[in-house]
Amino acid sequence: MHTVIVYESMYGNTREIAEAIAEGVHQADPRASVDCLPVARADADVARTADLLVVGGPTHMRGMSSGLSRRMAAMAEAKKEGHEDAAHEAYETAEGPGLRNWFHQLPKTEHGTHAAAFDTRGASPGSGGAAAGIAQRLSRHHYDVVAEPEGFIVENGDGPLREGELDRARAWGAALV
Repeated sequence: MHTVIVYESMYGNTREIAEAIAEGVHQADPRASVDCLPVARADADVARTADLLVVGGPTHMRGMSSGLSRRMAAMAEAKKEGHEDAAHEAYETAEGPGLRNWFHQLPKTEHGTHAAAFDTRGASPGSGGAAAGIAQRLSRHHYDVVAEPEGFIVENGDGPLREGELDRARAWGAALV
């Protein structure tokens, strides 16, 4: 089984969740081949090779990020003292392609290709989530979404992840296999 995990991450939280999902896939199937890639490195060819495509990103303004929301997040992070590494990652992500653009390049697939969607989001119910929009786009590209979209909680807007979320992401990844 070949699993491809594509993620967009501004502060490293979504990257950490993606890596934990990859660990969960390996725990469930030690022979599985897993590629865990930032959206900027995930071309259409790599997605085409997947038996399972898992896509995730941060929640911005109650949904998927946009070019504007990524730039705003990067500017806000740059203003925080002691957040130089996070600001660097945020600026790299803001300047690169986000998931919305990536979906424009993603070819439609044959039904029977499995997919799943996740996001990172704030703890309050009003913070929304990006995973449902990601799942919708996967369905429009004829992927069979095999799990309910999942949200993983980030404390304080930019992190850290809520305690236990990495374990929950590993378990979710294992359940996808």
